[in-house]
Amino acid sequence: MLTRYRLHYGREKDLIYISHLDLMRFWERAFRRARIPLAYTEGFTPHPRISLASPLPLGISSEAELLDVFLHIFLPPPSLFESLKKQMPSGIGLYRVWRLPAEAPSLQSQTQFAEYLVNLDSNKSDEEIQDAIKSFLLKEDIPWQHSRDTGPRRYNLRLLVKELRLVSCKDGRCSLGMKLKADTTGSGRPEQVALALGFEQYPVSIHRTGLVLKGAGFIS
Repeated sequence: MLTRYRLHYGREKDLIYISHLDLMRFWERAFRRARIPLAYTEGFTPHPRISLASPLPLGISSEAELLDVFLHIFLPPPSLFESLKKQMPSGIGLYRVWRLPAEAPSLQSQTQFAEYLVNLDSNKSDEEIQDAIKSFLLKEDIPWQHSRDTGPRRYNLRLLVKELRLVSCKDGRCSLGMKLKADTTGSGRPEQVALALGFEQYPVSIHRTGLVLKGAGFIS
């Protein structure tokens, strides 16, 4: 019998530079150390049936990460939570565990948007930032290019941004709230949006504050 669970967890500053592959390995080891039997895919190279909502880029902390996992046994969610909680290192916070129907749509297919709090150093005034945000949102097309190992990728950055707002700006430190696309067709990058708004320095910090899923509201 296969049972499916969803985990809500966070990644703190201590582990913001762990890669997606290393994170998947961490979860596999955590289940193994807790002696919880994972379900595996079939074929010549079986993999644990673990999937993430939207992989978190390097350098970003989060309080809104979601993971789906299939097990070969049934465990009450509180028991699974307590078993895994003991395996969490500094930098990973496990907040909640609940059970899902095995046949429910995949987590990736249900993820729509990610929300971020972006802190930046800037001498811009509130009015300048508000004007930049308004100008950005009024545009229909913002051509953008992102370099990858396979070559440059060109796209319309505007289509990846759902909402932008100025949260605060004081003593040269500004905070922006962003709601960016995060589905199977594309994902917005907070640092690229900040650059398009005229912030030349890379953000001091980027923190994912929530995920929006189809029919599930806001997860944070």
